[in-house]
Amino acid sequence: MNSKIFRDGSPRRVLRGAALGAAVVAALLTTTACQDDGEAAGSPPASGSSSAAPSGSASAGGGAPKTTTPTVDSGTGSSSPATTETGDSGETGGGNGTKYEDCKADGLTTAVELQDEHGETPRHFLLTVTNTAKTPCVLNDAPQVRLKAGNSAPIVQTLGEPDTEPVVVEGGGKAYAGLYVFGNDEGGEAQYDQSDRFTATLVAGEGTELRGTLVFDLPDGLDTVSVDDAARLNGWAGTEGLAMRPITQL
Repeated sequence: MNSKIFRDGSPRRVLRGAALGAAVVAALLTTTACQDDGEAAGSPPASGSSSAAPSGSASAGGGAPKTTTPTVDSGTGSSSPATTETGDSGETGGGNGTKYEDCKADGLTTAVELQDEHGETPRHFLLTVTNTAKTPCVLNDAPQVRLKAGNSAPIVQTLGEPDTEPVVVEGGGKAYAGLYVFGNDEGGEAQYDQSDRFTATLVAGEGTELRGTLVFDLPDGLDTVSVDDAARLNGWAGTEGLAMRPITQL
């Protein structure tokens, strides 16, 4: 018998297999090309490209840029919290330069002593204050002395600049000021201003505040004394001599 039977290896099957193989290869090539295109689209541009994202921009996920708090260098040039300076441990809030508080008017007693001889015109007076406390206190500069009642009365001028060194008055101790009240020598029946007491307002350590007013009554035997604009004061001193020596020259 001359007829032939086509088996799996026949030319027709070979052609069909080749066609299917070509289709599979084409599909694979198409899939690979698509993947390559997708990866190329998601990859960052080459270095130097004008489309590069600026530093600090949001990431592809849409998150906000990350910020950091600068740290402070502990070395030279670093900043540090502000500090409040305190004064010398020996100073008080009044700034009198010592470790003691300013004297207060209600902690002092007063006395006045006439320095002129009997029969002379009363002109020179020694003002004395006594510290009634057990602890020291400080008198600053010169007191504001008035020869007439009321704060509207003029303040007696000091002899030169008052001593800026504070006078420390020990507990139970004393301090002094010299006062000259009258300089007119015309005599006769001329009328002069009269005063029956003196007042002295204390000055705080910084010289800008007041610490109360002392009253000095006249010594026994004097009801009033004549006063005028020649009056002068020598401020606080630690001894009678220092207080009165310049005043006795007037």
